[in-house]
Amino acid sequence: MLNATATARQATIGLPASHSLADHRFPLTPEGAAQLVARGFRVRMEAGAAGHIHYPDDAYSRCGVEIVERAAALGCDIVLYLQPLDTADARRIKRGALLLTFLHAGEADKEPLRILLRRHVIALGLEMLTDSAGHRPFADILHEIDGRAAVAVASSLLADAIHGKGILLGGVAGIVPCEVMIIGSDMAACAAAQSAIGLGATVRMFDNNVYRLRDALHRLGPGVIGSSIHPRVFESALRSADIVIATSTEPKCATIDADMVNIMKRGVICFDLTADNGSAFPSMQVIDLDLASPSDNEISTPARLCYVNAGNAVPRTVAMALSNTFATMLDEILVCDGVANALRINDGLRRAAFMFLGKCVNRDVAALLGERMVDINLFLQFS
Repeated sequence: MLNATATARQATIGLPASHSLADHRFPLTPEGAAQLVARGFRVRMEAGAAGHIHYPDDAYSRCGVEIVERAAALGCDIVLYLQPLDTADARRIKRGALLLTFLHAGEADKEPLRILLRRHVIALGLEMLTDSAGHRPFADILHEIDGRAAVAVASSLLADAIHGKGILLGGVAGIVPCEVMIIGSDMAACAAAQSAIGLGATVRMFDNNVYRLRDALHRLGPGVIGSSIHPRVFESALRSADIVIATSTEPKCATIDADMVNIMKRGVICFDLTADNGSAFPSMQVIDLDLASPSDNEISTPARLCYVNAGNAVPRTVAMALSNTFATMLDEILVCDGVANALRINDGLRRAAFMFLGKCVNRDVAALLGERMVDINLFLQFS
């Protein structure tokens, strides 16, 4: 008798380069890719894809990653691509592949989504993925990075002696510290508050959700002044704030209109960390932080600017954080022996799905495309 062995096919993971001018985030560091290779995946990265996080191709190839052309990276079994796909890239996605991306249904183009539907792609929106405790690991880590990056960048802009005010946030004896006003009390708001306190600033946090505000203040300690959004208190804080950071609130707070903007200081640094970039300051010019320059916020310029996409300023930190989370998630898929089984077993993965084998399983995506939504629970039960 001869021994017969069956060689299991290794699943391939594709890492295409970002072609977006405003978003250079990348999902994996070389160490993160090495973890996936050690778990039995074949990782294929487009040449030069990690250039924006200052890793050469050699750093990945030494970890077992194959350096390939863009078409080969997009044609893998699993594709990690954080930005919205364009039409040409959507056509290159392998039929029935798993696409892991961030879904912004309000900003997404219809045609690439329709192509993905026709190719029966299984697509998961990473910001909707939850763990067993109900937390959103991808969304939370990005919110935390956004909050800390916003304060770090704002501090740098204020300290710029040529284009800014040439001042520190605080921490110097005998000098009144700068004021940081934070609207909201979510993960991004708390991260921004912690960074601002560490730099010696006076921090004021506003939210109409008193229970969430109470939890935030309990975690942050007495260094943060918390308040509901009373009009007079809110306007008084706007007048004196050196930095204003708007984060997501539930229920949604009123936007800062043109009249409120006019009472703010000249040279104030404003960040919008909500999902709808710039919606918190509708009258301000919106500048993506990845495309910004120090001269944009000249102290002599009367116009006030709203910066968005704070995490783009630190793409390598984003890659390091996402690497750990991707390794955990792909482990679960590997253990379940396939994506369909993983979706059937794991409720958190199932909630993140917005396409499944030619069907829209997300209400927002179905409305955008004019398709009928299919309940993924029923679909998995009878598939």
